[in-house]
Parts: sequence; C-alpha cells; structure tokens
Amino acid sequence: MAAEHRADGTSAPRERAWVPEAPVALEFNGLSYAVMMATPADLPDFALGFALTEGLAGSPSDLTGLAVAEVPAGWIVRAQLAGLGVAQLTDRVRARVAESSCGLCGIENLEAVARPLPPVAPHAAITPAAIFAALAALRDHQPLSRATGAAHAAALCDTAGAVLTVREDVGRHNALDKLVGALANGGHPASAGFVLSTARCSYEIVEKAVRAGATTLVTISLPTSLAVDRAHTAGLSLWSLARPDSVLQVVEGSLLPA
Repeated sequence: MAAEHRADGTSAPRERAWVPEAPVALEFNGLSYAVMMATPADLPDFALGFALTEGLAGSPSDLTGLAVAEVPAGWIVRAQLAGLGVAQLTDRVRARVAESSCGLCGIENLEAVARPLPPVAPHAAITPAAIFAALAALRDHQPLSRATGAAHAAALCDTAGAVLTVREDVGRHNALDKLVGALANGGHPASAGFVLSTARCSYEIVEKAVRAGATTLVTISLPTSLAVDRAHTAGLSLWSLARPDSVLQVVEGSLLPA
C-alpha cells in the first residue's frame, strides 16, 4: 500500500506491486564468489550468465550441477565450475581473505578494468527501423516492469527487430546476465541479431555484451565515455538513447543521429 500525493493538495491510497529484490549468493565449487542484490527469478540463467560474462566459464559446459535454494537470508545458487575459471575463482577467494578494510589494492582494480576484451565478430549493421520495431514490441515482453515500473530488461532481438528472448531484474547487470544465461542454455548465440538493454550504458554493460558474444548493443540511455572507448576497441556496434522515434549511433567514438 502507498499514498499518492498530488500537486493540487489531495491524496489517495494506492495499491502498488513492489519489484522483488533479495540477496542472491553465487557459490562455485563450494566457495562463495559474490552476493548480488537481484530479483529471485530465472536464477539458473543468472548464475550461468554471470559466470560467462565474468570470464569464470568459457562455455556453458564449464558449469554443472546448478542448484537453487531459498534460505532465511535470501537465495543461494550453487554450481560446480571446471576449466580455466577455477584458478580465477581461487585467486579471488584468496585475495578477499587477505584484503583490508579499504578493499583490494587500486592497481589490481585498475588492471581489471583495462583487461583486453575479445574482438567482436564481423557483422552487418542493423537498421534504425529494426530498433524502433524492437522498442515498440518490448513492453509486451516485460510483465515485471508493467506490474511494478521498477525492473530493467535485456532482450535479444533479430535483425528485423522481433524480440526473441527477454529477462528482467531489478538490476541492469543482472538482467543482462540472465539473458546471456538463457541464450546459452537454449543454444542461441547473442550474435543472432542485437542486444537491447533498458539500462544506462555503463562500461560493464558493454563488457558483458562483448564477452557474451554480442555484436551490436542498443541501450535506452547514453553511454559513458569508457563504454564508448571499450565498445570501439572491441568492435562492438553501439546505439544509444533509443526512443520510439529516434536513436543515436556511435561512430568512431562520436554519437550520430540515425
């Protein structure tokens, strides 16, 4: 229940649905890797997508035995991790145990931000018409957003703008991780069209899209300078400030109206 206050001085009670949010712990090989505030839905997709976009898993087959459990404090997703990510997992746990109250040292964080991204595969440019078609159709695929007005979405759309797969979450990164996991579980490449995100285009969104194998990213809000730089370096096609009647294309670091 909420109270709606109006500019004319009147007020009225309003029934509102709240977007679900809870702590979700991700455990790999019995080790706690991260605790995320997330919407506790599609959690197997979330764990797989997170592992792929964080570089823990090189392929879906590296993650097995996924199990989801609700506990009094939130949710736990457990999985067995194989492959090259095992070393990264143990290094992170070792560093976290040794870190002081100020966190990991700055040089490690700076190096992590600047780590090279894999090059994006050659691809054809999408059309503004495809973006407008996807935007027009997206709301029909956002039940959580329609109910609460407080959830982000990430979608894979084909080159004509048809919405193929959508995942929602209170967190913009989580929604994209869930989408990546859903695509991996279904055997659908993220390069089969373009990724549409309702998020602010921060560098993390760009990095997750590239590591998921996407070739084109469309976002509702403008990108940050670092997002533009990272997208340009990797070869990711970037479109931003997507609206029903206009969208901006990033070309060699500059925004051009499409």
